[in-house]
Amino acid sequence: MAATDFKDYYAILGVSKTATPEEIKQAFRKLARKYHPDVNPDNKQAEARFKEVSEAYEVVSDADKRKKYDQFGQYWKQAGEGFPSGGVGADMGNFDFSQYGNFDEFINELLGRFGGATPRGGRQNYSYRSSTGAPSGFGGFNDFGFQDAGAGAIQDSEAVIALTFGEAFNGVQKRFSLGNETIDVRIPSGSKTGTRLRVRGKGQINPMTQQRGDLYLKVELQPHSFFQMEGDNLVCEVAITPDEATLGASIDVPTPDGSVNVKLPAGVRSGQSLRLRGKGWPLGKGGRGDQLVKVAIVPPKDLSQQEREYYEKIRAIRTYNPRSHLQQVRL
Repeated sequence: MAATDFKDYYAILGVSKTATPEEIKQAFRKLARKYHPDVNPDNKQAEARFKEVSEAYEVVSDADKRKKYDQFGQYWKQAGEGFPSGGVGADMGNFDFSQYGNFDEFINELLGRFGGATPRGGRQNYSYRSSTGAPSGFGGFNDFGFQDAGAGAIQDSEAVIALTFGEAFNGVQKRFSLGNETIDVRIPSGSKTGTRLRVRGKGQINPMTQQRGDLYLKVELQPHSFFQMEGDNLVCEVAITPDEATLGASIDVPTPDGSVNVKLPAGVRSGQSLRLRGKGWPLGKGGRGDQLVKVAIVPPKDLSQQEREYYEKIRAIRTYNPRSHLQQVRL
């Protein structure tokens, strides 16, 4: 674990590791007043500093979180210096901090941010964002002379949730771990990439007001082997043979409801789309979108002797030249 992974929250607040809760609170209030977005409009550095100070206070102002943070700090220091002969976790309160690949994974789980730890070498399938979305005021701190905005600065969380096409089409119930809390969320039918679902009261706790923001789940559809999405339409590509394109045919096409028989018109072109009305994606206000079937004319790679003979006969008697107009092309 790199030394740069660890955040020294005591240094961020400007207090010692032995500071009392009252000293920590006073230090936080001083810094929060200095860097609050209402005092520093359009100042990204001040906003980032305010979030950093708020995060530090949220951890070290809570006795249980502070204890785990201190234990993690001890683990991090030992990890950087090489563990003593007693091994990992000898003085860590029987808690295995090695499950976290970096400091962010530890702190996300400690603060109940969406996702928690990821196995080493694995991939986190979530993202996190905090927002101090109060329109004005400095809620909960009237003694500073700021206007009370009621709920104060609400801290919302955002996470990315990956769904299969089947889960998104039919709707699904998912269980998530938010720190020590487990929640069940019903994903409605018809969600698609970019859909944002609001889970009220499951965001971050504002360290100033102790009010909790909301959790926003942003849907991402995992790729499907056959289907794709284009707006509200479900899209697929179906291969047909040259004779089917020339003469027309009836073919079976998969849909979410099962296979349906589709009539190909004679002379259909490669890339042309056929619309299956009401066979597409569920719409938010009820009903279904359309399924678009894109045609791809695929010539055979391996011909039988008889097939080759017939293709050669067709070539010999063919009257249609799709490139005749090219003879008039000039710069």
